[in-house]
Amino acid sequence: MASPGIDTEQEPLLGDRTPGSREWDIIETEEHYKSRWISIRILYLTMFFSSVGFSIVIMSIWPYLQKIDQTADASFLGWVIASFSLGQMVASPVFGLWSNYRPRKEPLIVSIFISVVANCLYAYVHVPASHNKYYMLVARGLVGFGAGNVAVVRSYIAGATSLQERISSMANTSACQALGFILGPASTDEVQFPQGNIDQVAVLATNVLFFVVLFIFALFETIVTPLTMDMYAWTREQAVLYDGIILAALGVEAILIFMGVKLLSKKIGERAILLGGLIVVWVGFFILLPWGNQFPKIQWEELHNNSIPNTTFGEIIITLWKSPREDRNEGPTGCPIEQAWCFYTPMIHLAQFLTAATLIGVGYPTCNVTSYTLYSKVLGPKPQGVYMGWLTASGSAARILGPVFISQVYTSWGPRWAFSLVCGIVVLTIMLLGVVYRRLVPFSVRHGRIQE
Repeated sequence: MASPGIDTEQEPLLGDRTPGSREWDIIETEEHYKSRWISIRILYLTMFFSSVGFSIVIMSIWPYLQKIDQTADASFLGWVIASFSLGQMVASPVFGLWSNYRPRKEPLIVSIFISVVANCLYAYVHVPASHNKYYMLVARGLVGFGAGNVAVVRSYIAGATSLQERISSMANTSACQALGFILGPASTDEVQFPQGNIDQVAVLATNVLFFVVLFIFALFETIVTPLTMDMYAWTREQAVLYDGIILAALGVEAILIFMGVKLLSKKIGERAILLGGLIVVWVGFFILLPWGNQFPKIQWEELHNNSIPNTTFGEIIITLWKSPREDRNEGPTGCPIEQAWCFYTPMIHLAQFLTAATLIGVGYPTCNVTSYTLYSKVLGPKPQGVYMGWLTASGSAARILGPVFISQVYTSWGPRWAFSLVCGIVVLTIMLLGVVYRRLVPFSVRHGRIQE
């Protein structure tokens, strides 16, 4: 039952005004309700297809780049992957602002058209006679620009589900609260937007946390293919297949994590879950640090067919999967001789890599969804288009710097330095979370409207 202080706010706008009737319990018509949820489900599908397309491409970029342009190295790979996020970072605030003043379908249609054209360009970057790697760089940048529509999608879903929670609160029902965590709503107990300023320190801190979370996963998904090709002497075809299987398994794992986090958040809150997720990520990268006295197979181009490498557990597994035609036209395999660290850095064992990937696959979705949810709750029920645009831009900046950082450090100094630095970054992030922990509360809590 609603409190007496907000009886006037619960006065029905349409239809029968008798308490107990459907018109008394809700503030929107059935037609509007259905239309809103059709829109939400369409946006779900849009984000799903966008994520599928990104996942399909990300694992094959390095082999594709090597095939179309022999002058491209691992350092350039970082720039190609970063170009996607650079385009998204530029487009996200623009599309977010656009959606605040115009119908959301306008930026969505334009962005989808850009994505289609850009993907067609990416499919034909092998056609020009030269400078193919630069064509790929431009194509990925345009694909990222089209992907800037995620700011529009996030702001609409967060706003629509927030409205649903306000309706549910007025009707004294919790039917819609189950959507809260996955959709990242910013819920309040009143229909009217509460007055008061947003905690800008909390907003800035959450943007930084979101940046680090995406930075870490961006560098991980960037380095997976070169790392496995160097450590386990996988061919380009094998790397695309096996790394794709690994990331697909992590995707399934993420779905389970999302459901578990939603339930756990009701007991301990998002802040504690975010802290736990960061700790799990740190453990994952710590496990990735090379150790032991076994070294990766060196890629001797001239002696490729005559070299006899030491057999490792990973190579035994790969031998069982090899097809008869995977021996020619694939080029030399192993750790390139140009990377000096290959001679003195121990290899990362396959079991070690899979364990680390599993832990990172637990920590990343946990941190991702909790940081986004906290951000939406800090902002409150006000229009979030621009703020969501900046959050997306923050994530895009992470996806720019992450690939560039890891490709440069990995190529020059190897995985030991690369993953040690990542561990240090995660430690600093945990310290930041500890400093702002008390400020990461919902807008309504901060202004004393409800108890946490």
